Amino acid sequence: EGGDLEKDDDWLSLMPTEPLESQCCGSGCKPCVYDVYQKELAQWEEAKAKKDRSLLTKQKEESSNSELNPDTFTAFKISSVEQLTEDTCQYKFELPGNSSLGLSLGQHIVLRGMVNGLEVQRAYTPVSPVNAEGYFEVLIKCYEAGLMSQYIKSWIEGETVFWRGPFGGFPYSPNQYGELLMLASGTGIAPMLPILQYITENEDDETFITLVGCFRTFENIYLKPLLQDQSRYWNVRTCYVLSQESSLEKLPWSYQENTHTGHITENLMKKMINSCRRKPFVLICGSVAFNEDMTRSLKAIGLKQDSYFVF
Repeated sequence: EGGDLEKDDDWLSLMPTEPLESQCCGSGCKPCVYDVYQKELAQWEEAKAKKDRSLLTKQKEESSNSELNPDTFTAFKISSVEQLTEDTCQYKFELPGNSSLGLSLGQHIVLRGMVNGLEVQRAYTPVSPVNAEGYFEVLIKCYEAGLMSQYIKSWIEGETVFWRGPFGGFPYSPNQYGELLMLASGTGIAPMLPILQYITENEDDETFITLVGCFRTFENIYLKPLLQDQSRYWNVRTCYVLSQESSLEKLPWSYQENTHTGHITENLMKKMINSCRRKPFVLICGSVAFNEDMTRSLKAIGLKQDSYFVF
């Protein structure tokens, strides 16, 4: 009997652990960490019933073949860290050979971090073009009290971190919309950039794009050279809404006429939509509060739910 008991204890030690709340990034991933747990639990129950441990070996927590996978975490190496503003960096990760991450537009990936023995997971959308070969880049803002931020602040070049995915996405085919109006706040610009570059790289895609970037100050605008570059295309306009700039006079001349101070009000939203060259489809990405404000304004000025998409 003692032998059976030991075996039961052995089985208990092999039982998958239920995820903590901090391990769910809250982005509606399929599979979510909870789905993965349910799958592992079912596998464990079957193995225990059949007293066959080999059924558990199908389970791989981590993989190091540098192929992204939605169920398991894969190790990727940081090849460079570039500080963009006081609290935001762009991290470049290497991919073997000329391989590409295999994301479609608007998809996010989930990062796993360890902080004081606690596992945390958060979702980020790579800013690199979807067809980028040999690397991918992620824009990350660190917060003073953020758990994940404590982990990310310790990153250095050459270190390995774990990602899984891809999840979500914005279904898009060339010329599907007459114009895309992108409303992005802070790092919410991340999913917009691959879409923007996907359109400008395709000569046959004649979609107009109006990108509205909302930042605190002029200094806080991320990736200015890239955005300036993109706005030289015939079908792209960029404009900015800066909440903490009191006047536009101090800004470089080239930014003055396409920048507003304050926030996107219903009035400004109306102006933007009216200035679109074709009927726009609106893309929204920012904080929860920003996304709610934007959808509220769009509804107030009569836009139907099938005319916008929130990341």
